[in-house]
Amino acid sequence: MANAIEIANRIIAGGRATPAEALGLLERAGREELHDAAHIVTQSCAPRHFDFCGIVNARSGRCPENCKWCAQSAHWDTGVECHGWIGTDACVKAALDAEANGVERIGIVTSGRAQGPGDIDALCEALRAMRRASGIHLCGSLGLVSEKDLRRLKEAGLERVHCNLETAPSLFGELCSTHTQDEKIETLKAARRIGLDVCCGGIIGMGETDAQLVELAFAVSEIGPSSIPVNILHPIKGTPLGDRPFLDEGRILDSISILRLVNPHTPLRFAGGRARLSDDTARRAIYCGISAGISGPLLTTPGADYADDRALAIEAGYDVPGKATT
Repeated sequence: MANAIEIANRIIAGGRATPAEALGLLERAGREELHDAAHIVTQSCAPRHFDFCGIVNARSGRCPENCKWCAQSAHWDTGVECHGWIGTDACVKAALDAEANGVERIGIVTSGRAQGPGDIDALCEALRAMRRASGIHLCGSLGLVSEKDLRRLKEAGLERVHCNLETAPSLFGELCSTHTQDEKIETLKAARRIGLDVCCGGIIGMGETDAQLVELAFAVSEIGPSSIPVNILHPIKGTPLGDRPFLDEGRILDSISILRLVNPHTPLRFAGGRARLSDDTARRAIYCGISAGISGPLLTTPGADYADDRALAIEAGYDVPGKATT
C-alpha cells in the first residue's frame, strides 16, 4: 500500500485516496507522516484565502430532536439559555458587528427540527434587512427546509445553507433517532438544486472508530460542500455524551488530516470546540488542513477570538481579511 506522501502526491496530481488507504494511514502511518501529507495537500490544493464566518443564535433551546451531543435538545436537562426569535434588528446588528471585524459571512442559526410558515416570513424579513444594511454574505443553519421555503429564502438574500452530517452514516442512528441523515441530505440537495451554496461537516470525538472517521470524510466529500465545519465535541453536562472526555489533541490533528486528504480543495473550518485548543494545537491544525474559521460567540459554548485565529492564519501564510487589532 502507498505511504502517506505517495498518496498526497497522487491527490495533488488529481487523483484520490481510497477509503482503504485513508483507514490504513490512521492505522499504520506515523502521526507526523500523516500530518505532513495533509500539509502538502493543503499547500497545493486548498484556497490560500482564510475566510471567517460568524453566527447569530437567532432561536435557542427547546428543540424536539434528541441529538445526544446537543445542549439545546429539550430531551436533556442542560440549563442552556432558551429564547425565541430574536427579531430583525438583532440580526442586522449581528451582521454589522461581524462585518466590522472583517468577517465575510454570517449564518442565522435557529434551534428546532424545521421552520413553520411564520418562521420563514420572519427569516425573509431579516435577510432582506441584513442585505440592505451590509455587504456581508448571508447563510442559514435552519434545520430541515423544503425546496419551496429555500426558494423564498434565496429570493430574500440567503446564499448558503448549512446542514451537518454530524457523524458517519453508520453511527448517526445511535446518536439521534428523531430525524435521519437522509433528511439532512435532502435539504442540502434541495439547496443545490436551486443554486444555493451548501456548507456541511461534522463533529469529531463522539465515539467514532477509525473506520467511521473515514466514512464521515467520504460522506462529506459526496456532498461536495463549499465549506466543511470541523467541530470537536464539547461535552455538555446533562447530555448523554456529557461525560466523554475532550478529544485527545493528537486525534484531533489526525482527524483534520484525514478530512483534508479526502477533501483536498474544500476549506476546512474551525468550528465548535476550537476555543479549547492550545495555540500550539490550533497552529498544528492549520498546518494539517484548517483553512477557514468561525469567530465570535457560538451557540452554547465559547467561540474563538477572531484576532487570535487571524494572527495564526497570517503566520501560516494565508491571505486574511480585515485589519490587525492591537
